[in-house]
Formats: sequence, structure tokens, C-alpha cells
Amino acid sequence: MGLTLVRHADALVCMDDARREIADGAMAWRDGVIVAVGTSAELAPLADDADEVIDARGCVVTPGLVNTHHHLYQTLTRALPGAINVSLFGWLRRLYPIWAQYRPEDVFAATQLGLAELALSGCTMSSDHHYLFPDGVTLDDSIHAAAEVGLRFHATRGAMSVGESKGGLPPDSVVEEEPAILADTIRVIDRFHDPKDGAMLRVAVAPCSPFSVSTDLMRDAALLARDKGVMLHTHLAEDADDVAFSLERFGCRPGEYAEGLGWTGPDVWHAHCVQLDPAEIDLFARTGTGVAHCPCSNCRLGSGIAPLRAMMDASVPVGLGVDGSASNDSGYLLNEARQAMLLQRVTHGADRFDPREALYIATRGGARVLGRGDVGSLEVGKRADFVIWDMADISSTGAWDKVAGLVLSPPTGARDVFVEGRAAVRSGDLAQVRREDVLRAANRSLARLKTFA
Repeated sequence: MGLTLVRHADALVCMDDARREIADGAMAWRDGVIVAVGTSAELAPLADDADEVIDARGCVVTPGLVNTHHHLYQTLTRALPGAINVSLFGWLRRLYPIWAQYRPEDVFAATQLGLAELALSGCTMSSDHHYLFPDGVTLDDSIHAAAEVGLRFHATRGAMSVGESKGGLPPDSVVEEEPAILADTIRVIDRFHDPKDGAMLRVAVAPCSPFSVSTDLMRDAALLARDKGVMLHTHLAEDADDVAFSLERFGCRPGEYAEGLGWTGPDVWHAHCVQLDPAEIDLFARTGTGVAHCPCSNCRLGSGIAPLRAMMDASVPVGLGVDGSASNDSGYLLNEARQAMLLQRVTHGADRFDPREALYIATRGGARVLGRGDVGSLEVGKRADFVIWDMADISSTGAWDKVAGLVLSPPTGARDVFVEGRAAVRSGDLAQVRREDVLRAANRSLARLKTFA
């Protein structure tokens, strides 16, 4: 790719160590890598050599938003009757039988629908925790779907192995045998995982949760991940029932259980962590264990308010996640940032969580949690993953501080989204897949799945 320049941004939010916000900001990139950052005047000489110059007047430019936890297959089961007014365990019991009916084409359609929603709302990189494999479904289905949308994708090979007959939560029909789980995990890592800087696709090892897999699988998964040099992910301490299950089944709190099985460290991130106590927060801080904070889902399921302020004060790595689209039921990370800020203000006071902190965990914080030092900030040498936000539209006009306004009065969507220097969204629409094709496939799968409700 040739040289491209974006200039005249009202504010270019670097998210670098100095937290620079450059007025009348500009940035240039070539071959997916940022080569210059500064004011429009400083980068003006580059305009003559640029293949394209993008005007960002009236806009704020930020690093791309990073989604650290999602279940993209759930995008086709939003607002499902019987799963709307229940907490986590009841919600799962309502949905498991429908998810058991998925076919490969359903996973493909749901993944593209969820990623299209994320892209249109400014996300440039998303993880996906996929742990259900009925009727020929493989992780390949979601990986192939993601490749067409154009976002960076961290596919996690999830699993459930302890069904109801063995004291677990999921029905026996949706669990797998553990040797098969480990074998397929090795297969997808060997086939798809890219450890290099700028990787568009990585794979992580992700048993679903302590209440749906055995202790042996948790331990073996950690050993496998370290042997392969990939990251580890699961749900932990999501709500009071989750903690009670851990105490009854394992005789310890979730953090202690995780530590004893090798599930702490900078190569591990846990979803939710709503019920972490001070000792567990200290454990995560000491070991560099990451957290995917999912405030909207936590509210939707009544799981509680996560101790985000305490985690950040202790320097626990924290990113944002939208969680499954059946428990949120939306995929807009700026709304997650806003909700995260509001919940901490309700808990600790209006001066205890700034909008810029929320924007940080939505960008660079999430990149850190996913082990990506090559993205998350707009600096020379980093990959060109960024978003142009039009702050002159109805939802954001009137914001005096436009950077704070991204969280306090967010735009309804992104104007332009670039990943590895390539457009995933231009002028508010998808650039690499057709919106109508995504919707057609989703509606076709939805019509079939509704027959099982």
C-alpha cells in the first residue's frame, strides 16, 4: 500500500504513554504501519507524496476500539423470550437447547452479523469465545466469517465437558469429550494462529467456565496453551451463583481455583470478574492477569457492579467486552465505556472515573489484555488501526470537550474505520462485505432457529 494521510482532525487521541491529544491532528501510514503523527502543519509536506489524503475536520480520531470478550454466535438469539428477566444460570438453561441446534452456516452468519455491528461502531479488533460445536460446527466457521469483515480477530477455542449428568450446568447434548477438545484445540492453533506483529488472526485456549469443564481440562488447557505459546481465556467470578458454585464444588474462591490450575499470568484474561474480592484483585495485579470488563451484560443479567475502580487502582490489566449479544444485547463498545464510567461513579462518586479512563480501557487497555503491543495507540511503528468519529452529527453536537464527548455523548456510529491501514468502514458503511448480504444470511438462519423456540 502507498502512503495515506489523515489530517485536520479536531483532536487526534494518541493513547501513548504521554496521553497526547493533538489539536488539528494528522497521521500518515504506509503498508499498514504508522509512519508519522503530529499536527496537520507538521505533516503537510507528506501530502504531495500521499496516494490519498483524508479530511477529518469536525472529527476526533482515536485508536480502534478493542473488544476483549464476545460470544458472536449468540447474535442470533437476542431478546429471546424466557431469557430476558432471569440471571445467568437461568438464562443459560433457556438458551442451551436453541444453541444446540446451530449448524455451520448459522455460526458463520451470526459471526458476520456481530462483527459488522462492531465494525460500524468503531471496533477494530475483537476476541470471540466460542464453546459450542453441534452438528458439524468448528471454529473454522467463525474464523472464515471474520476474515471477510476485515477486523483483527482473536478466535478462542472454547469447550464444555461437564454436563448435567456429571454435576455441571449445560445439558449433556452440548458437551464434548475432553481428549477430542484438546486434539481440536491443537488443530486450530497449528492451522490458524499467527504470533507475528500485525497478525490479523490469533487463537487462544478457552474452556468455557469452571462450572462447565473439569479441573483436569482446566489444568491441561493451561499446559497446552503454554506449550503452544498462546493465551488463555475463561469466565470467572461472574456472579454470586458462580462464586457459590466454586466454594461448594472446589472448596475455594474462583481466584484461588484459577491460581492453583495455572490460570494466572500475563498470558491469561478472565471475563467479568464481577465478584472478585480484594485478595483476588491483588493476585491479578501481582501476576498481570487480565480482565474483560462487561458492564452492560453484568447489568442485564443482574450480576452486580464489578470492582473496576479497585482493579485499575491496583494496576490490573483491564479491557472492555460486550459479552454475548444474547446477554447485552448490543455490540457497541462506546456504550460499554460509558456504562463502565457511570457504574463506577454511582459506586464511588462523580469524580472517581473520568471519561478518558473509560476511553483508555476501550482502546489501549483492551490491546494490552489481548497481548497486543502492536496496536492500541497511535504512534510511529504501531499498526494503523484507528477510527474517525464525526462529532458534528446530532448525537454529539454541543460537546465542548469532544474527546470526553465520545463517552458522554457518543456518536451513533463511526464515520471511518481502518484496520492494518485498510478500510473496514467508509462513510458509515461496511467496506469489505455488503450489509444486505450479512442481513440476508442472518435472517435465513434466524427463521430456522425460531422453529426450535
